[in-house]
Amino acid sequence: MVVWRIRNAHKKKYALICLCIVGFILYRYLGTPAGGWRMSRKVGLSANSSQFTLEGQPFHILGGSIHYFRVPRAYWRDRLMKMKACGINTLTTYVPWSLHQPERGLFNFYSQLDLEAYIHLAAELGLWVILRPGPYISSELDLGGLPSWLLSDGNMRLRTTYPGFTQAVNTFFDKLIPKVVPLQFKKGGPIIAVQVENEYGSFAKDDSYMLFIKEALQSRGISELLLTSDSHNTLKSGGVDGAIRSVKLQKLNQRNIQDLNTIQPNSPTLVMDYWTGWYDVWGDVHHVLPPEDMVSTVREILRRGMSVNLYMFHGGSTFGFMSGALADPSYKALVPSYDYDAPLSEAGEYTPKYHLLRDLLSRHSRGDSFPDMPALHYREAYEAAIMYQHLSLWDALSFTEGPFKSAKPVNMENLPVNNRNGQSYGYTLYETTITSGGLLKSGDNVRDRARVFVDRSYIGLFKHRSQELAVPDGKGRRTLSLLVENCGRVHQGRDLDKQHKGLVGDILLNNIPLRDFTIYSLDMKPSFIDSLYQAPWKTLPETPSFPGFFMGRLFVYGYPSDTFVKLPGWEKGVVFINGLNLGRYWSIGPQQTLYLPGPFLNSGINQVIVFEEQEGDYKVHFEDMPDLGMAADIQ
Repeated sequence: MVVWRIRNAHKKKYALICLCIVGFILYRYLGTPAGGWRMSRKVGLSANSSQFTLEGQPFHILGGSIHYFRVPRAYWRDRLMKMKACGINTLTTYVPWSLHQPERGLFNFYSQLDLEAYIHLAAELGLWVILRPGPYISSELDLGGLPSWLLSDGNMRLRTTYPGFTQAVNTFFDKLIPKVVPLQFKKGGPIIAVQVENEYGSFAKDDSYMLFIKEALQSRGISELLLTSDSHNTLKSGGVDGAIRSVKLQKLNQRNIQDLNTIQPNSPTLVMDYWTGWYDVWGDVHHVLPPEDMVSTVREILRRGMSVNLYMFHGGSTFGFMSGALADPSYKALVPSYDYDAPLSEAGEYTPKYHLLRDLLSRHSRGDSFPDMPALHYREAYEAAIMYQHLSLWDALSFTEGPFKSAKPVNMENLPVNNRNGQSYGYTLYETTITSGGLLKSGDNVRDRARVFVDRSYIGLFKHRSQELAVPDGKGRRTLSLLVENCGRVHQGRDLDKQHKGLVGDILLNNIPLRDFTIYSLDMKPSFIDSLYQAPWKTLPETPSFPGFFMGRLFVYGYPSDTFVKLPGWEKGVVFINGLNLGRYWSIGPQQTLYLPGPFLNSGINQVIVFEEQEGDYKVHFEDMPDLGMAADIQ
């Protein structure tokens, strides 16, 4: 009996050892992206000849950009499977510092921002990864993905070796880089390359900056191929020794490639960003690139033996207040949709570009079969939500953090809110007392729009080009209020240091600076929206006051489906679904609907809150088709 028990114990021990070995083999090989079978993983991606090699074998990068922070986590797998089914072998993604570190000592790598889970998923589905960790990423995000609290330092010089900036980068990289080091190719992971910064050639204010970023990556354990990415005319100033240069373009012409080959002879050519479409700004058209133009360019890139990354393969949505803006030639804010006219639409639908691209890549792959195309998600036109309750902005002020008193105006970034990290997004209300009417001048110190009130009655609007306003005469002391909206900090250009929002200087009444302000921070974070449950909501009156919050309900029967929010009859504001900031709407377009993913909804009752600045229809519609506005070809 004793002998039998000993033998049985040995059998269990051997069985456990065998299981461990089998598990390791399955992870090592079955979990390895296509093209990575039986690799020793000692060399990785190399650019030492005219063609890339991966572990010594010729390798062609067929990349596509999908940003985890622009796609609901519940849909990550769906979007990556659709990319894999199109013949793409490499996923590229930026890493937004501003989302991962919203305050100096606060880091978020969970849930929607679980970068490690996203990279693991890519490996599981057989995709290699090129990581673009910034710290500046552009990506049409507010301040190019840099956190706004950096601007609370009045001497800040972003994207340079200014100590205040490099210290902040080091702190962020100390948290970020150790998470991705184990996911590198030579350690068994899918990351085959890492990009150093982004488009630095167009900024180039500090010759030692790119070396600092490169060393910041390598000193923390990044050992895969490094690359930089710039437009053809800034390639030279954007590079750094030890990193391969790549080019960004939409139209392929010989000069672009010659510029790259002149600087970097006998190296593989990588179009790191082939722009499959473009982004949109408020007050303009919806930009599209004809499918035939896109596939023709990709075909030519492949014919020349170059590697390519499609930016974007799937754009998704810039939810909340995260969209950037343009400053040149004049200020224009971006819309929340990041559809980008990409091969996969904002809602993950197949487009003519997708089908043409899949056909092209299947012929290019010389017989390798692609996975089947995943089925599409169901979309639904839900019954409209009727707004039945109203909350005046003035009645919501007691639920803000503050208020704060200041002799002079204080910009958003320097407000003592959010653990003294300032206010990043949304609106700020500035109130002071006046004793006369006259001419009010903003002196271009309003960033970016301000609705102006006297004793809570609207009198006019300040914006970038409109800088004077008549204040009506009145008796006694009156309250002057300026509701200032940050419409988005610019995401590119040489003026990143000047992106303070709110009131950034004096407001003059009859040429005398206004003083003694009471300031309310209205960043409209989920905690603020949740706190409004306790606010004194009233049954919707016949003539509600504006600005104000409007509440209604969306009923979902069964499993929630994707839908699109449409607000005909409303002017300008923000939509919140179950406390989540879906994004801005504005009647000037081009975007007319906001994408509402099914995972954001509950089966049953869903709360709809609309913050409207000016006028509303009191009904929110839900369509089964997007409306991104009147389309025009990219010029």
